[in-house]
Amino acid sequence: MGRIIDWILDAFYPTKCILCRKLLKPGRPSICPSCQMTLPLAEGIRRRGDYFSGCVSAVFYEGRMKEAILRYKFGDAEAYAPAFGELVAERIYSEMDGKYDLISWVPLAPDHLRKRGFDQAYLIARNAAERLRKPLVPVLKKKRRVKAQSGTKTREERRRNIAGAYTVIDPAVVKEKRILLIDDIITTGSTLSECAKTLLKAGAEDVVCTTLAMTPK
Repeated sequence: MGRIIDWILDAFYPTKCILCRKLLKPGRPSICPSCQMTLPLAEGIRRRGDYFSGCVSAVFYEGRMKEAILRYKFGDAEAYAPAFGELVAERIYSEMDGKYDLISWVPLAPDHLRKRGFDQAYLIARNAAERLRKPLVPVLKKKRRVKAQSGTKTREERRRNIAGAYTVIDPAVVKEKRILLIDDIITTGSTLSECAKTLLKAGAEDVVCTTLAMTPK
């Protein structure tokens, strides 16, 4: 029975490359070898924020990668999470190894989560942590929904928009810990800085970050 179901799914819902949309062998959505060769990798670039000590990203938010991320967030392409988690895990392994004690993520507000149906940063973080064989620990919750950061115009407006939006779930969990925060995209770093500030005030020793993508300057 299981094989029949798999055959039906493969026939009606074929696996495609998440970037170029070409058909792949049956399995979970991934990145084809051709697109792997042309990924807009963000290697060797480290961003700093007001409160986090460093942030690295897997790719640039541009071209087909940007289109794939938009499908993931707004087009019900939840199945892209393992492929994105793998990219993030590779960057963490190469540039953040030994700099953190636990992995967490930037959470959605509860009402936003209900509307979308999944937390995109959590799924990326979960898949990355599984590949790295590291603990994934919820440390933050978003107290309120704010205006989308993409709808703000300046760095200062982004900071004001996100100020006070997060709280630590359990200070004992973060006390004297080095925390790696994962998010989907970094633009100015305002959201990650707000999260890092909240964690440091609760007693965290250090906060470093990794995102799937970064917007080109």
